[in-house]
Amino acid sequence: MVAAVIGLDLPLALLALPLPLLARLLPPRAAVGQTMVLPASIAAAAQPARGPAAWGGTLVAALAWTCLCLALAQPQRMERVPDLSASGRDIVIALDMSGSMATPDFTLDGQTITRLAAVKRVAQGFVQARQGDRIGLVIFADTAYVAAPLTHDLPAVARALEEAQIGLTGRATAISEGLGLSLKRLLADPAPSRVIVLLSDGRDTAAKLDATGVARLAAQKGVRIHTVALGPEDLETRPTARDGVDIAQLRAIAAAAGGQSFRVRTMDDLLQMARTLDRLEPNPSTRPPVLVARPLWTWPAALALLAALALGGIRR
Repeated sequence: MVAAVIGLDLPLALLALPLPLLARLLPPRAAVGQTMVLPASIAAAAQPARGPAAWGGTLVAALAWTCLCLALAQPQRMERVPDLSASGRDIVIALDMSGSMATPDFTLDGQTITRLAAVKRVAQGFVQARQGDRIGLVIFADTAYVAAPLTHDLPAVARALEEAQIGLTGRATAISEGLGLSLKRLLADPAPSRVIVLLSDGRDTAAKLDATGVARLAAQKGVRIHTVALGPEDLETRPTARDGVDIAQLRAIAAAAGGQSFRVRTMDDLLQMARTLDRLEPNPSTRPPVLVARPLWTWPAALALLAALALGGIRR
């Protein structure tokens, strides 16, 4: 619930309210020098009106002056709103798009879905909750390319995730290239906090760089890397598994870059990983709300203008 409080930014402006009354109480000043004498007919017409019309004009004038002073006092409504200011954190999601990501071995709502579909579901929720962070998306298979540059436009990153398809960049697993491109993007713009989240379900089968070496370079540049090993099988427990994930390499990458490595076999593991990642990289959306002033001076100012127009009509 949003709490709102009405207040005045310049309450001292209300001290001007009694000025017209004080002006009427002051004794008239004697004319200095020569004075102009009006004919009796003109002088009679210039006399102030009396009766109900005069009282009505006085009340309208008082209303106009009161509203004008209130507008000068700058009334405002103070609201508590979520803190959506920039956090200074840049996060690049490096997503494996190799052929094995099409393996249907995750269960969601009683239905079997592919690894890629499961990752998309969780990653989109993670991205859209990071209000204040800049998020980018790099996808890799045979090669790597930027699917979404670092941006505060989180819905655009979520759409890029949804539109990512296996086969666009081949079907191999170039982990080192994905890391290298992610690091290049993060180093292009200075930021207080820079993070890579690497999601892969295989081993580096198209290596042109040393992935652990890239991680060490990232650590030297102040970039953390968290790795997520996807899939039920891994090369530690089943060295001959065709689609087994190389958790030893992913663990080494995370250790070299000061991050954490996650082992994900089920949808529950994937959801728990996202929650843990939010704790490791504090989510800006959990920051306390801030007070925002919504100006209200236009309302009394508009009423003062209407009263002034009405007063002019009365005097005519």
